[in-house]
Amino acid sequence: QVQLVESGGELVQAGGSLRLSCAASGRTFSDAAMAWFRQAPGKDREIAAAISWSTSTPYYAGSVKGRFTISRDNAKNTVYLQMSSLKPEDTAVYYCAATPTPAGIVYTTIGRYSYWGQGTQVTVSS
Repeated sequence: QVQLVESGGELVQAGGSLRLSCAASGRTFSDAAMAWFRQAPGKDREIAAAISWSTSTPYYAGSVKGRFTISRDNAKNTVYLQMSSLKPEDTAVYYCAATPTPAGIVYTTIGRYSYWGQGTQVTVSS
């Protein structure tokens, strides 16, 4: 089993920045993908960014490309999502997700992810 614990969500003004953290513990894999999904009220959960644990190859949704940066710290078993130039439409609950993968593969669809955190609320005021 894998445990994922997110932190860092809060209320921020439009144009501001925020960094989310996701600490992973429990079972280990030879390689994995980790991702940040988000779900706004009344909307489906969607991917924001993902990263390969072994290669650090990133993936970004078009809506966040150029504003968000995903990274990981192997020593701390932690994935980060640095968010800048935040917009009110970025308001959502942000979920960390993880899944074992073949080497270097990054999954971008929600159904591929086996493990989920509890979510952290990000609210961007206009």
